[in-house]
Amino acid sequence: MHRHSHDHDHSHGHSHAGHHHHHVQPGDVANKAFIFGIILNSAYVIVQAIAGFMTHSMALLSDAGHNLSDVAALALSLIAFKLAKVKPTETFTYGYKKSTILAALTNAVVLCVAIGMLGYESVNRLLHPRHDIDGGIVAIVAGIGIVINLASALLFFRNKDHDLNTKGAYLHLMTDAMVSLGVVVSGLVIKFTNWYWLDGAVSIVVLAIILIGTWSLLMGSLRMTLDAVPDDIDFDKIEDVIKKVAGVENIHHMHIWAMSTTENALTTHLVLSEALTFNEKMEVVHKIKHELLHNSIHHATIELESAEVPCKDEEC
Repeated sequence: MHRHSHDHDHSHGHSHAGHHHHHVQPGDVANKAFIFGIILNSAYVIVQAIAGFMTHSMALLSDAGHNLSDVAALALSLIAFKLAKVKPTETFTYGYKKSTILAALTNAVVLCVAIGMLGYESVNRLLHPRHDIDGGIVAIVAGIGIVINLASALLFFRNKDHDLNTKGAYLHLMTDAMVSLGVVVSGLVIKFTNWYWLDGAVSIVVLAIILIGTWSLLMGSLRMTLDAVPDDIDFDKIEDVIKKVAGVENIHHMHIWAMSTTENALTTHLVLSEALTFNEKMEVVHKIKHELLHNSIHHATIELESAEVPCKDEEC
């Protein structure tokens, strides 16, 4: 969860894991949050879905779909965390770290499909409203949802800036609370005014909100799947960090990508000053890795070249 929680398995000894940790491993806190969040939200989805069918409210069903997507997101993230901790093997030399990215991607794709299905039915309802919606029950059920979503969101609040999946869970739950509030209002309005078309309209708005959130999750996880430079890393800045280390003459072939939702890797070719001895060059490499660690790059592989024997690759 924490960007640095895996540092201690590094080849270069000193771990930066200590410098902004609490006494509890954040992963443990997160696991409890995830498990509790899954149980609580699953129970609520069942209640909401039953109420949605009984009251014929499309808004409640959309909200139930939304909450179900959260449960799926939480479950996927939890499985991904477990997988990310699996030790590497000879076949899976990175372990299963990338499963965290696949979880985020799967979650986004599943959500898009759900939005499509619910959207079709909502538009249908907007055009042909049902006149037997019990707004009062809709409002009460959605009201319970606000409480549940806020409670779950608070569980994730502490760790939301350290990992894509946790941030996803947190944002999801916060949007959910807002969405449930919208459904409460529509239920009350329908109860007192009999504007039955409002149910379909609110349902469409709910879906639009989910779509906006899902879109950024989809793009973020897609970028990671394609080994793009992670969102929070500035390629040029990293290049400058390396160039500023004394002894570095030239840098090329730099690649930065995400190994998981919490860890980034880098490979590059460097030309170091010829005046340096072999041991001094190793010191420079060590220093560079140290600097990179402070810039959220946890696994750096550096190839050294000599200025006399330039790299023969066409890109150089």
